[in-house]
Amino acid sequence: MNLTEWAASQGVSSISALRQHVAGPLPVPTYSLGRLIMVGEPLAPTVADRDRFVVYASVSSADQKPDLDLSVARVAVGATGQRLVADRVGTEAGSRLNQNRKKFLALLQDPGVSTVVVEHRSSFARIGAEYVEAALAAQDRRLLVVNPAAMDDDLVRDVTDILASLRARLFGRRAAAKPAHSAIEAASKVES
Repeated sequence: MNLTEWAASQGVSSISALRQHVAGPLPVPTYSLGRLIMVGEPLAPTVADRDRFVVYASVSSADQKPDLDLSVARVAVGATGQRLVADRVGTEAGSRLNQNRKKFLALLQDPGVSTVVVEHRSSFARIGAEYVEAALAAQDRRLLVVNPAAMDDDLVRDVTDILASLRARLFGRRAAAKPAHSAIEAASKVES
């Protein structure tokens, strides 16, 4: 469990628990998982030393960055429930349609990463996640989706992202987002 959950179970505020952790050791063992402070002993890996598990989380824009920590926590808890220990955490803020996702590409290029753990399939890639999954499987690697039932079916947001991406290629990034949203609004008015 993370430090906030532990503090709640002990009846202390999360700020007090964090201060106590920074000032000195807590009465329970702690370890870091990315930017999270986890309470308890880390689980020993159940697979060969060559296998590495990486937690990956992303959000669509910079204003959603606070959601990254929550997403990483949910993925870490899901991975721990399957007795996997993450070796590192990768987070990014940017459209999942963007072709300049450096951490995403680094995970795909690193042959030492045997499993990429994500919360939802769409958090890895909006479009074409099944192709990435097949390519990983061909290399004896895998994509582990912690919460496969909670699919992100927000079709309007997907279409907006696609339109913005295509417009960005044609006219540049700054001109991309607003017309895409306008097109979606116009289409929804026509339906009404």
